[in-house]
Amino acid sequence: MAYVPGVALLAALAVGCSAGSDGSASDADRKPGGPTVTTAPPGKYRTLPAPCRAVPGSTLKDLLPGVAELPQQQQEKAFRGSPTVTYDTDRKVGCSWKSDAPDSTRNLSIDFERVVSYDPAVSDDDRARTLYAKKETAADLSGVTTPPGPPEKPADSTAGEETGTGKPGGEGSAGPSPSASASTSASGTPGAPGGGSEDLRPRVLDGLGDAAFLDDLLTRAGSTAQHRTVSVVFRTSNVIVTVRYGEQPALVTKVPDSKELQEKAQALARKLAEVISE
Repeated sequence: MAYVPGVALLAALAVGCSAGSDGSASDADRKPGGPTVTTAPPGKYRTLPAPCRAVPGSTLKDLLPGVAELPQQQQEKAFRGSPTVTYDTDRKVGCSWKSDAPDSTRNLSIDFERVVSYDPAVSDDDRARTLYAKKETAADLSGVTTPPGPPEKPADSTAGEETGTGKPGGEGSAGPSPSASASTSASGTPGAPGGGSEDLRPRVLDGLGDAAFLDDLLTRAGSTAQHRTVSVVFRTSNVIVTVRYGEQPALVTKVPDSKELQEKAQALARKLAEVISE
């Protein structure tokens, strides 16, 4: 009978146990693991531009008539704008401007909102898409599917007693005004009064960001002059931008020109889309 020293026997047993343990671990490693959690990709934009410096000085001069006539110090203050008070400048910023000219008052404001999704299964873009859709729904762009209305009535109607919403068929839509222009429907209903006239109704816009719409609201409080506000809202990736441009004429009988305000608001929105992409 062969003699096996005690130390050698213990070493052999240890090797055997070790081999068994390694085998078990290898078997466990080969087993499929638990479910993998996929995190949605972050949004394209991580920062926002400085809003009060986002609009070029030449654009502000065009949008704020009357400011250029002020003394230099007052001009600088007017063009500097007033930043919107927010509690998280990484998420939302804005700026506003105002000009008082002899014939009208103009108001301009811009807002940038960077959307962040805190749900790992929902991307920032998807969350921004949802928020944008809510804004578009709230705007009630009923005019996008409504055919152009009939030609304007004679200018001697009682437009001065009505309040317009700027939306066709809306409650309290403004009637024709003595100062209305047939080509722009300046009576408060920015529709297409004639077959070949430009459609100025609230509508979805093409070629601006990932999605965009325009709203046009004409209001009057009591016997004051009518005030028109054109809003352009667009989304690019996870950022939503809102441009509001309004005018209130000095004369009660005058109605702000819808076409002018819409064209200038859209032009500014396109400039801001370029600023974001820089």
